[in-house]
Amino acid sequence: MGMERQDKEFECFMEENVSAPMDDERLQRLTEEISLKFFSRPFLHRATFNPRLRTTGGRYLLASGNIEINKKYFDAHGMPELIGIIKHELCHYHLHQTGKGFRHKDKDFKRLIEKVGAPRYCTPLPGQGAAGKPEKIHLYRCSRCGALYRRKRRINTEKFVCGRCLGKLVACRA
Repeated sequence: MGMERQDKEFECFMEENVSAPMDDERLQRLTEEISLKFFSRPFLHRATFNPRLRTTGGRYLLASGNIEINKKYFDAHGMPELIGIIKHELCHYHLHQTGKGFRHKDKDFKRLIEKVGAPRYCTPLPGQGAAGKPEKIHLYRCSRCGALYRRKRRINTEKFVCGRCLGKLVACRA
């Protein structure tokens, strides 16, 4: 779906009281409106913000039918990202409610995601890698030849040595 078309779809939602803070009540109304507009079906459960979510934009709860959204994504990326997350979770919701394949790997899910223009994945939060954790780089320097090693994972300097000269590795500040 082109960005121009997406922007026009978002206009009607963004015009609604832009200065008002985003809370659970406003999220509920927004979810109900998106459900009717893009799926032509009502959303009959609850949509809330869950501050405990860390690495995911939202989740659909099979047992209760409710949707939980990570507010950090709205704070970082704004209304278009929030609408995308809501659409994605509503795809799970409506497919599950109608007894169709609602998991990411199911064809029904992939078709519906494409049809409504919902994203497959969230935009990563600033300062976070693909796994949702801040990317930390560990630096090691050889005490003999001065070679510098950058690693994502910490290494045991008692066990590993420099690949050039077999010198002892010393951890540096990252």
